[in-house]
Amino acid sequence: MPIVEITYSPSVPHALLETLAAMLPHAVSVAVECPEEPYDGNLQPGDVDLRFRVRGPFDSTGMHVVVEVRSKWFASREDNLQDRVDTLCAAVAEATGLADVGVYLALPDAAWAQT
Repeated sequence: MPIVEITYSPSVPHALLETLAAMLPHAVSVAVECPEEPYDGNLQPGDVDLRFRVRGPFDSTGMHVVVEVRSKWFASREDNLQDRVDTLCAAVAEATGLADVGVYLALPDAAWAQT
């Protein structure tokens, strides 16, 4: 299950945040799809965890939106990591119309359990 943290500038309109909330689960699922965790296009509760937070006064980034994705490491994900993050970044920029966005994709050793 990818955990996605979206940090955004206070100037980002609420409508763009709604757009991100709607498009990110699918876009992230496509970005991290792999043979070990295939994506069938049928997202269920808990498949992608989105966490939005407004940039605080002491945060140093000047970007409008930064999307940080953490998902479990698999060798098949690492093979084309830069392509995955570039595609996701382009999807975020296209969906929001913002030119100043960043995407960080981290693949730590991890495990996940869900009830």
